[in-house]
Amino acid sequence: MLSINKNIKPKLEIKRDPEDFVVKEITKSFKVLELDSSFNSEELGYPEGDRYAIFGLQKRNWNTAQALSEIARSCGKGKKSIGYAGTKDRQAVSTQLCSITYVEPEKLTSISIPGIKINFAFPSSSCIRLGDLEGNSFDIRAVGYSAGALEKITEAESGLDGVFPNYYGPQRFGSRRNNVDIGIALLKGDFKEAAMRFLTDTSNETSPEAREAREKLASEMDFAKALQYFPKHLKYERKMLSYLSSYGPNYRAAFRTMPRQILMMFVHSVESEIFNKSLEIAVKSAGDYKPSLWCKADGYGFPDYSKTSKEKPSGPCFGVMQVIGYETEDISEEEKKALDNYGLSLDSFRSKQMPELRAKGSLRAAFAPYKYFSAEDSGNSIRFKFSLPSGSYATVLLSEFISIGKGEKE
Repeated sequence: MLSINKNIKPKLEIKRDPEDFVVKEITKSFKVLELDSSFNSEELGYPEGDRYAIFGLQKRNWNTAQALSEIARSCGKGKKSIGYAGTKDRQAVSTQLCSITYVEPEKLTSISIPGIKINFAFPSSSCIRLGDLEGNSFDIRAVGYSAGALEKITEAESGLDGVFPNYYGPQRFGSRRNNVDIGIALLKGDFKEAAMRFLTDTSNETSPEAREAREKLASEMDFAKALQYFPKHLKYERKMLSYLSSYGPNYRAAFRTMPRQILMMFVHSVESEIFNKSLEIAVKSAGDYKPSLWCKADGYGFPDYSKTSKEKPSGPCFGVMQVIGYETEDISEEEKKALDNYGLSLDSFRSKQMPELRAKGSLRAAFAPYKYFSAEDSGNSIRFKFSLPSGSYATVLLSEFISIGKGEKE
């Protein structure tokens, strides 16, 4: 279950093109939504009805929220009419199951939006909710010259025994990698600190225009003036600046101009950071790691968190760790130490000053299974295929085999 030495991992690049990263959702009925494929209500196990239309979304170079917002607009509906099971990468070709309220299936399949295709649609009395998926199937092309890459990958995979450390991936922590700091400040009720980190932090800012704007605001602290020069693509920053320039430095209220989904991203990053720190200790302990919780495997062979116990069950099962929240019980010494280091407690996740940020916690397999793994040498690239449970990261599994970056000669 341990990573091979990073110095000998082949260095390959992923996501040069959307077609190099294909993500296909696996439904609760264990069906893989293959590209351009069609399914009906019976095949996917959804009851008939007329309140919702369930549809298969295939997209290229769209993130899930923006694609669904555009679909809703095309149907004359609002964002709240849409349901989906999980988000998919923007820089990818992906399929997923979604639903919309009171729209004829035929209207959906006739939609024409560049980069978006509705593979099928049918009426149902049920909608799609977050979490209504089994996992995802991946087809990934990793590009770059690396002598003996396939042999090294095969050797590394043989040592994993079908599971890998289930870390949260870097996507969880934001492009500027400051989501944890913002989240901690929010949970502590230090809304000014959280706002300034969100608006002015430049430590990992890649856009020169945005870096200059953030630095200027940090120096001048003039919110009204900042609206004149902050880049248009920083829409949430501009929302916050607009509020602050109109109503003064009420930072908590300014955060409330942002969608709850975005705000929870900061809180979830704190939970993820604590989980990753605790898992790192478990990985380093190797054979000495003893889970305090277990869950059985479901019919697909992925973790079933509805069947969790302190005793190791018979048959296929997985060790489970806690994702910290206010309902978490029996926290480990490692988890308590992480909370103390950040100046937090379990009660911090009740977020009494902003109840909409409350996080009760959840469960997550310490070592996640991967299925149907293959790696093929295609000359200047390696093609990976595998399936992962919902919430597990393809890039985390790939990092067990390759160093993800620009393909270079070793």
